[in-house]
Amino acid sequence: MRARSALAAAAAVAILLAGCSKQGAGSSSGSTANVPSGNGVLRVANYAEPTSLNPLLTTNTAENFIMSLAFDELVTLDDQGNDVPDLAAQVPTPQNGGVSKDGLTITYKLRHGVKWQDGEPFSSADVKFSWQAVMNPDNNVVERRGYDQVRSVDTPDPYTVVFHLKQPFAPFIDTVFGESDDPYRIVPKHILGKYPNINKAPFNQQPIGTGPFKVARWVHGDHVELVANPDYFRGKPKLARILVQTVPDGNTAAAMIRSNGTDLIVDLTAANYRILKNAPNVKTLLVKAPSYSSVVYNMQHPPLDDLRVRQAVTYAIDEKRIVDNLEYGTARLATADLSDFYWAFDPSLAPAPYDPQKAAALLDSAGWTAGPGGIRHKNGQALSLQLVYGQGSETARAIGVQIQSDLRAVGIDVPIKTYTYSMLYATKAQGGILNNGKFDLTEWSWVAGADPDDSSQWMCNMAPPAGNNNAHYCNPQLDAAERAALSTVDRAKRKKAYAKIQRLLLQDAPAAFEFYSRLRYAINPNLQNFKPNGPSEGWNAYEWNL
Repeated sequence: MRARSALAAAAAVAILLAGCSKQGAGSSSGSTANVPSGNGVLRVANYAEPTSLNPLLTTNTAENFIMSLAFDELVTLDDQGNDVPDLAAQVPTPQNGGVSKDGLTITYKLRHGVKWQDGEPFSSADVKFSWQAVMNPDNNVVERRGYDQVRSVDTPDPYTVVFHLKQPFAPFIDTVFGESDDPYRIVPKHILGKYPNINKAPFNQQPIGTGPFKVARWVHGDHVELVANPDYFRGKPKLARILVQTVPDGNTAAAMIRSNGTDLIVDLTAANYRILKNAPNVKTLLVKAPSYSSVVYNMQHPPLDDLRVRQAVTYAIDEKRIVDNLEYGTARLATADLSDFYWAFDPSLAPAPYDPQKAAALLDSAGWTAGPGGIRHKNGQALSLQLVYGQGSETARAIGVQIQSDLRAVGIDVPIKTYTYSMLYATKAQGGILNNGKFDLTEWSWVAGADPDDSSQWMCNMAPPAGNNNAHYCNPQLDAAERAALSTVDRAKRKKAYAKIQRLLLQDAPAAFEFYSRLRYAINPNLQNFKPNGPSEGWNAYEWNL
């Protein structure tokens, strides 16, 4: 999620699912405002109120943080970017027999002795059920990419799961119940198996996982409280409690950590990173991530269906100024969507230059001529492109203002409209602004997964609700390159395919790629063993100590 996609206040695609009640089981009144630091209690400032605590229905980074504490995947990453087993006993490979020679069979050996937080044993049946739940068309999951490549699942015994694929799918290990861009975690069959769909199950408010921390209560609008799971399979966590505070304003979060009102900010704005970097009693951390920020163009909306107009908008945006003045050295100018986190990053490609003169020439060639009151088409239509983004982010607001100014300089009017994240990123069925194409331009930030697979964002068949192709971009050449990258585990061949994909994205301009984000954290210096892996933070939460 990693989608996660949103800027600063939401550094990932946030698909916020609606339909949750105001009070869930276990919720009660109360605030973390006066909870002291230390004594095994970690307070975390998180940018958004969750809408569901079901890991199959949550894909924004705010909710994913909580899910990483309470639930587990089959395979996760360590802080060096290496695949490591989670609920799996080992990472499947061709060498250990977990991946068949033809790539069509993936076998997981599961850990013994794992229990759900209600005491029931975890087994292969839970893995198979979780896959079935993702594929259930009645469940409001945001994406099925990778899961839809599975033909069938066998469970020959409680500790073995065998996935039979329709065709080779190279990112499988990092995608299916792994650190993907929409990371799903395993859920309990014995609780959720009785529902025709899981969209409004009580579990979504008071979940039961296998992770190091249990959700104790959800105080809506204020915080989620988690307590240590004494039966966690890796051993009892070192922390006793984690209080995940809802703090949608970045400046408020920064003030809280300076005044000892919180211990960890998981998504720090660049401006506040700069301020807190030298603040007393605050430690800052910058982590390379599989993420990028961009302005996505809705290619279904004329005149953005015209390549010349999209290229003109791209040339008109001064992306270097955004990086220099608004990211304060915490980001790298982007070429396309695959960041330098990845082995598939192509350093030979150059970012699209800032060139307002070329932008004007392209607009003129497309029939848009400058005149009194701005640019107009030869049919008299004024050129106006509405920009949308999520409320509450100072960085998003500042970038929006600069884009508005840059495009106005070449004659394009850019009215700005903001939405709550729940409205902006809701699913298509729930009326989401982006998923229903109700925009011209949107500020879009994407936190991806461990594998460079970007097919869900750009392939022709990945427009919502099938995937995250909100641009409605479609190029058969790119589709062919994506299929080539997905069909082999040969890294050299995959790297070549992704280099072609990056060149096509630069050529076709479905978005203006601005910068590669870094994950920014502000930390109580007494917090030990906090080691984010890029896609998420909670992979080693059982080791955290304060």
